[in-house]
Amino acid sequence: MKKCMDSANLHRRLKKIIGQVQAIDRMIDEDVPCEDILSQLNAAKSALNKCGQVVLEGHINHCIKDALESGDEEEIKNFTKAIERFANMQ
Repeated sequence: MKKCMDSANLHRRLKKIIGQVQAIDRMIDEDVPCEDILSQLNAAKSALNKCGQVVLEGHINHCIKDALESGDEEEIKNFTKAIERFANMQ
């Protein structure tokens, strides 16, 4: 699985998301207006969705490409599950 992902990119993105979530936690304690907290929550959600896109893109470019070339019907069938999971993130 690791070979199909840009792990450095994903780790960098996830560190930023962790920072965003920690900032949101602080905002709650600092009595920041609800609108500002919601805005930051939306930004964190969007960042997580982008991580999902990066993972899905790697899956398509590596795993699914290999499955198509080798005729691996099971992997191709599992691709539907991956798409459903990604769609549910939205």
